[in-house]
Amino acid sequence: MERTPLGSRLPDFPWDSLATATATAAAHPDGIVNLSVGTPVDEVAPSIQLALSENAAAPGYPQTVGTQQLRQAIVDALARRYNMTGLDIDSVLPVIGTKEAIAWLPTLLGIGAGHTVVIPEVAYPTYEVSVLMSGATPQRADSLTQIGPAKPTLMFINSPSNPTGKVLGKDHLRKVVQWARERGTILASDECYLGLNWGEDKAYSILDPEVCDGDHTGLIAIHSLSKTSNMASYRSGYFAGDKKLIKELLEIRKHAGLMMPGPIQAATVEALNDDMQEDMQRLRYAKRREILMKAVIDAGFTVDYSDAGLYIWATRGEDSRATVDWFASLGILVAPGEFYGPKGTKHVRIALTASDERIQAAADRLAQAST
Repeated sequence: MERTPLGSRLPDFPWDSLATATATAAAHPDGIVNLSVGTPVDEVAPSIQLALSENAAAPGYPQTVGTQQLRQAIVDALARRYNMTGLDIDSVLPVIGTKEAIAWLPTLLGIGAGHTVVIPEVAYPTYEVSVLMSGATPQRADSLTQIGPAKPTLMFINSPSNPTGKVLGKDHLRKVVQWARERGTILASDECYLGLNWGEDKAYSILDPEVCDGDHTGLIAIHSLSKTSNMASYRSGYFAGDKKLIKELLEIRKHAGLMMPGPIQAATVEALNDDMQEDMQRLRYAKRREILMKAVIDAGFTVDYSDAGLYIWATRGEDSRATVDWFASLGILVAPGEFYGPKGTKHVRIALTASDERIQAAADRLAQAST
């Protein structure tokens, strides 16, 4: 039987299509300002670096389940920072960065051909990739009425959203949780930007008792330290929620050898216990957001949502590729909204993940272009 490469199911890697715009932006006499990706540029807090180095000599295999110290630190931080109560160490599971965790989630849950997985209409591309890798069918929907009478096996939601920065309110989340439970649908909530909320309305986890009434059945929250603690290179994230689902994922991940490295586990414990380093990083992004948001609006763009997270979701009513080219002519690289689904074709995503100096350079260039 002829082999079918897995990659044949997947779309082209979107960032490869930015080569021309990248070259244009890089040719700017004062250099490129790369606002196309959400890669942190600030250093990891010294306390986290120290925890990593002090545990670098560990020679043995780490446990997939994580140390008890790590699991307790996850439980405590989620309760302290996000009001996610009712968890214990059997309710959480470390993962090797949330991108791999999301990419493999349908497959590890036994979801495949014949199953439907709902993803947001404008969404982080890895949700769709995860569904296609598993052989299931993706369905884009932002409202429960769009889904109709179907009973999807899994639903991904993302609040605060990447790329739009939209925050789903408490009442909306309660309806989604109830809807999923009535249909036996597993609800996976990507909450990696929960700690970066800029608006007046609180961003809620699906595991907050005000949303789920303290019942975690069928619920998985997905969290990461990549953004809030600048630990993208550490690949540090975790699942939390339904103990039965967590146990199921643990058993498969043990077979697959998906283990967070021991030194990274120690560094993660320190990051979870140190709220101050997270608060300091939030302040850095708040300052950058204020500068860039004003510059984008003054340059004639409409900003939609963008109430949380690390991105500005902007439009001036034209095809997003034309907007990307306009920014590139100023030496600024942004991401076209089409990367995130058909409904994103009139927007661009502008990241806050650049140094203070580069954010100011982008703002200055936008100001000059609008005069």
